Amino acid sequence: MIPIASPRLDEAEQEQVLEVIKSGMLAAGEQVENFQEEFADYIGTVHAIAAANGTCALDLAVKSSDLSQGDKVITTPFTFIASANALLYNDLEPVFVDIDPETFNIDPECIKEALDNDPGIAGIMVVHLFGLPADMPRIMEIASEYDLTVIEDAAQAHGAAIDGKKVGCFGDAGIFSFYPTKNMTTGEGGMLVTSDDKIAENARLYANHGRSDHYHHEVLGYNYRMTDLSAAIGREQLNKLPEFNQVRRRNALFLNHRLQDLDWLKVPTAGENFYHVYHQYTVRVPAEKRESIINYLENNEIGCGIYYPEPVYNQPVYKKRGYEEVSLPETEGAVQEVLSLPVHPGVEDEDLEVIASALLSYES
Repeated sequence: MIPIASPRLDEAEQEQVLEVIKSGMLAAGEQVENFQEEFADYIGTVHAIAAANGTCALDLAVKSSDLSQGDKVITTPFTFIASANALLYNDLEPVFVDIDPETFNIDPECIKEALDNDPGIAGIMVVHLFGLPADMPRIMEIASEYDLTVIEDAAQAHGAAIDGKKVGCFGDAGIFSFYPTKNMTTGEGGMLVTSDDKIAENARLYANHGRSDHYHHEVLGYNYRMTDLSAAIGREQLNKLPEFNQVRRRNALFLNHRLQDLDWLKVPTAGENFYHVYHQYTVRVPAEKRESIINYLENNEIGCGIYYPEPVYNQPVYKKRGYEEVSLPETEGAVQEVLSLPVHPGVEDEDLEVIASALLSYES
């Protein structure tokens, strides 16, 4: 089976983890400090604060921003539920707007429409879905016009960029996830990035029991810390990330070339100067054929996945909170048609040919 995702670790990560074990410093220490500095330098922000996972980093970003209890925040319904949940955790109200069907990312013009209809909106939670940057120049232009807080969920977009500027440093804060399926991993882990000194100060407090000094607690915090074991893996993975992303892009371009003439399948696209890192290679297929295509691929030992089968607002936890009347046509079309194929660095050239050949022969 060609898996839909596969983490890439080798002796380099093993050696670094062994060194941490030998040091006896297993919790947050020098490795975490170095990882934070190196990640901030890579993204292009002043600060990076490591967290136990991406969800923790999201919660820290929201808590540490200037958003206030009861504020409304625009976000996308076509993503993993953690993005909107981070708003609910902090007593904020998610406002779902529709996506651009070409990119699957939040549509800036839908953001503008929502703002014109509701002047009480205070922020935007942007998601860079599947490794493709959302249209941050346009979104930041809108945010500036309406004086909005912008948080970037870049959990799937390590190294993605627009005109060379990496996602995570456009808004007030950004976050990344290091789950095993992501473009780089620490097993579990996350990172908040920002160039705002106040957000960074707040995040460090909230991540460490609200502690500003030993046994001196300024605010109600929690333990969101990363371990040195995870950070040691992360530092090696960060060194490999540019190569990992290049392989993903090469694999995606191969499939684009081979599949672009299929009239029943639409390959992913990225705008000029948008650097897509293909956390997922997601195509669109006819809704009535998708289950048959999945079965066909699996019978040919090809892993695939549906990301995501339901809009966030259709999840029971959101319906119970008054979102049962929300209906966004582009999102509801996408959830019926998306299908993701393997392009991770573990996919070999012969695997790509197997994937392409299978899809090209599907209807024969």
